[in-house]
Amino acid sequence: MYLIVGLGNPGMKYDATKHNMGFKVIDELVETYGIPSSGTSLKGMYGKGMIGGEKVILIKPMTYMNNSGECVRAFVDYYKVDPEEEVIIIYDDITLEPGSIRVRKKGSAGGHNGIKSIIAHLGTEKFKRIRVGVGEKPKNWDLADFVLSPFKPEEKDAVREGIEKAAKAVEVILTDGADAAMNRYNKKAAKPKEEKTGTE
Repeated sequence: MYLIVGLGNPGMKYDATKHNMGFKVIDELVETYGIPSSGTSLKGMYGKGMIGGEKVILIKPMTYMNNSGECVRAFVDYYKVDPEEEVIIIYDDITLEPGSIRVRKKGSAGGHNGIKSIIAHLGTEKFKRIRVGVGEKPKNWDLADFVLSPFKPEEKDAVREGIEKAAKAVEVILTDGADAAMNRYNKKAAKPKEEKTGTE
């Protein structure tokens, strides 16, 4: 059984913000795979179903972002899953452009308070995660203001693409493993480098 956790903040005022990309990917998975809601428990909204032949629990922590680890720890303990093998965390990343995602098997919090909380509560950095791009913070913006702001209208198509990619990456991890998902989604554009080396 896998716990698939999308990070975000509960409440309508946060619904369309960049920090709620994890919630949006969970919504996409719910719709795509017809996962019914099981209500709210263990500090999270959740639903049980099947994706790629695997039993899953889709979770939206209701603790607010900075305390996401409380909910993740509660589900890990209750369902007795191995966080290093059976947990996938989905969250927003300001180092990636909208439409881009990255899959990782472990790593630091990278300044993300939700991940920081999860690492603290699980006692490990070794859990699978899917980072969904929201774009870089402008120089004159406060980070909290930026991630709690909505996307620009011209970013909507790219944002949608990122959500769909992240949802598909979940299925790839479940069916073929994290390495396969990394190989498929972590490719960087090589064109500029090729042009550069060609002129040297």
